Amino acid sequence: MRANATCAKRPTRRKGGIMFKRRASWVIVLLGLTGCAVGENYQRPTLDLPPTANEPVAKRDKWWRVFNDTTLDALVDEALAHNLDLQVAAARVAASAAMLGLTTAEQLPTAYFNGSSDRNRNSSASGRSAPGQPLDTTTHRLALQVSYEIDFWGKYRRSTEAARAQLLAVEANREALRLSLTSQVAQGYFNLLALDAQIHVGLEAIRRGKEALAMQKLRFEAGVISEFEYQQRAAELDAGLAQLPPLQSQQSHQERALSVLLGRSPRSMMAGRMARAKASGTLETLLPILSSAQLLARPDIVEAEQKLIAANAHIGVARAAYFPSISLTGLFGTESSALSNLFSGPSRVWNFAGNATQALWGAGRLNSELAASEARKAHALAQYQAAIANAFREVQDALATQQAAREVYELQQRRAATLTKSWNLAKLRYEHGVASQLEVIDAERGLLIAEQSRIEAERLLRFAVADLFRSLGG
Repeated sequence: MRANATCAKRPTRRKGGIMFKRRASWVIVLLGLTGCAVGENYQRPTLDLPPTANEPVAKRDKWWRVFNDTTLDALVDEALAHNLDLQVAAARVAASAAMLGLTTAEQLPTAYFNGSSDRNRNSSASGRSAPGQPLDTTTHRLALQVSYEIDFWGKYRRSTEAARAQLLAVEANREALRLSLTSQVAQGYFNLLALDAQIHVGLEAIRRGKEALAMQKLRFEAGVISEFEYQQRAAELDAGLAQLPPLQSQQSHQERALSVLLGRSPRSMMAGRMARAKASGTLETLLPILSSAQLLARPDIVEAEQKLIAANAHIGVARAAYFPSISLTGLFGTESSALSNLFSGPSRVWNFAGNATQALWGAGRLNSELAASEARKAHALAQYQAAIANAFREVQDALATQQAAREVYELQQRRAATLTKSWNLAKLRYEHGVASQLEVIDAERGLLIAEQSRIEAERLLRFAVADLFRSLGG
């Protein structure tokens, strides 16, 4: 039995080689024509910005260190390392990076190796076999196949541009989340410090109330005061005791909320109290130089602009669909009926082909896709402009809030100092029989309220500073 073999005469091979070289030169020419891409290149929209500094202002590295609290520094570092939402954002960045790699790869030729070996037998009774031809055939083939779609109209380049912008948008979203996370951790920590201080003030008031009640009990038993005065003091102590449970409950809730931000496990969350230090950070008023360049670099604005860039690129992709799709395929290899001849000269095989596809009718599909892309760009543009307007509003609001918080804090400090003197004077007046016990109790109530208000004012001032950093983008 003889097997079929694929072979050709030498002159034909020479002619085929010349034709292959000519076609290859045409491929080079076609590749040189792929420098343009349909659709408009992105240009940043004209923005009506307020007259602020045009040069970017250096951001603070780890802005929360302005509070000079090592415990806060450690908590923020822990949150940045373990927060689950931040891990989700990092996974989205990795997925977007992979998509960029995929769209970039579509611009390049695809090559793959193919090897096959098969043996066939034709029926001698079917009449399909030509006389003298063997019924059994064996074919071995090794070939390198290459396919490439010429990106005449920039479809794949625009897709890559969109994917790159989408990656940058996702990265900016992660940075926005980091900024928001650091602000939330700082503000949660300040909440905890304020609750600690309010509980401490409450405990001090209870301690003073118990001492006063013990003294009044002795005086009541000695007949110096009436039972009314004694019960009045006892009721005031109970009122102070009743204020503690709500504060302790809020303290526990805040600790768990902060644990979630830090990415701690449920077991760690229940294991013990959150670390904290005595509030010792700065409360100076920050008056930063407003910079349009700095605000335009805010993560949320960068994200919005990159989404606009991606939407603009997708319009180019939609417009490229109106033009023909041109692809090239090629094959080069060897084919033989015997393995021993597989790498000989006569066993060489090659193939080169071009293909063009043009959409003629799709029931308005291309028009609809282009209209949808243009609508998505208009939507992204509106979101970008809204993000910029919101950024400037937030900065102005944060500056005003910080200034008001500073004034309130100073007034509350002065009020607490004044009421401390008033309480001391009320005690002296009562001890000398000039004033009643009710006057002392009123002074104690006023002092307790003033101290709690001072603590709240301090918390709001720290909140305002953190919020100002967040609005500035760090």
